[in-house]
Amino acid sequence: MNGTVPNILVVDDNLPTLKQIGAQLGESYEVSLAKSGALALQICMREKPDLILLDIEMPGMDGFETLKRLRLNRYLGSIPVIFLTGNHDTETEVRGLESGARDFITKPVEKSILLHRIELHLRFSSYQSRLERTVAKMSDSVALAFAELIECRDPNTGEHVARTSSYVGMLGRRLIDMGLFTEELTSTDLDMMIRAAPFHDIGKIAISDRVLLKPGQLDDEEFTVMKQHTVIGEEILKNMLARTPTQQYLHYARMIAASHHERFDGKGYPRGLSGDGIPLCGRIMAVADVYDALVDNRVYRRGMSHTEARRIILDGGGKNFDPRVIDAFEAVHTELARAAKKKQTGQSQSEN
Repeated sequence: MNGTVPNILVVDDNLPTLKQIGAQLGESYEVSLAKSGALALQICMREKPDLILLDIEMPGMDGFETLKRLRLNRYLGSIPVIFLTGNHDTETEVRGLESGARDFITKPVEKSILLHRIELHLRFSSYQSRLERTVAKMSDSVALAFAELIECRDPNTGEHVARTSSYVGMLGRRLIDMGLFTEELTSTDLDMMIRAAPFHDIGKIAISDRVLLKPGQLDDEEFTVMKQHTVIGEEILKNMLARTPTQQYLHYARMIAASHHERFDGKGYPRGLSGDGIPLCGRIMAVADVYDALVDNRVYRRGMSHTEARRIILDGGGKNFDPRVIDAFEAVHTELARAAKKKQTGQSQSEN
């Protein structure tokens, strides 16, 4: 709710009831009204209300089916739902609670009960959201420390995991602003990708120091070994997700680890995927990863200028990289340059 007036969506096929409840809530909340489950889903995608009052007995898509569709949508599934019903029997209540409803209110609705129940569930939802954010922040801190520990085996990487995560955020936000990938890149998806990005090279934990720490270019045999970090990382993160299925960002982490070295033209590794066959999170990560590798100082060379790195990235459009992600890169390249300079300056100061 973020300090704003909560938005309540009321769904009922009975117009007088709909108007009555809307009037009762209008003094305290922002209210949206829907006469059907289908319309309610459309409103939810557009506005994402803080709470839904949902009638059970509706023609066509009833309350149970509407709630089912809400719960299947990762963007809408956490919205608290209170069922409205004129037939409040035990069987209906059990079915509703099993479906994910938070509560029941019997019609005709008594105003004081309605307001009390809504306030109770809004407070609970707000507390739950704060708790989830706190847990996520703690989880991210542990995850980032773990990823940095792995990266620290390679003294060339520095704060590579933090920088690339930041770049993924910049590129993703620009893609959203451009109206691209609307079904697979919501703000929720991007948050998951940002949290997942530090794990892109987790598979390096299984690569020998002889290969990982070699200064200069790897020979063919060594490069074959190095390429295995993608499939190893994918397997590690697959197992982590299986143990902690509620941590959905690990799903993106697994895809990023496996696909960030794939090329748009199909000449990458480990599977030779091409075009849209490469997960979007991997396509975004590929640009962030290569950009940071180009501008960062390494033991065997100094980092390139932003201008040089930008030229290489742009030249890779349609070959190494998705041209649409390159368009986003070009739109935010000055922002990327500032972020890279700021982080590298901070790193240098901390080393002195």
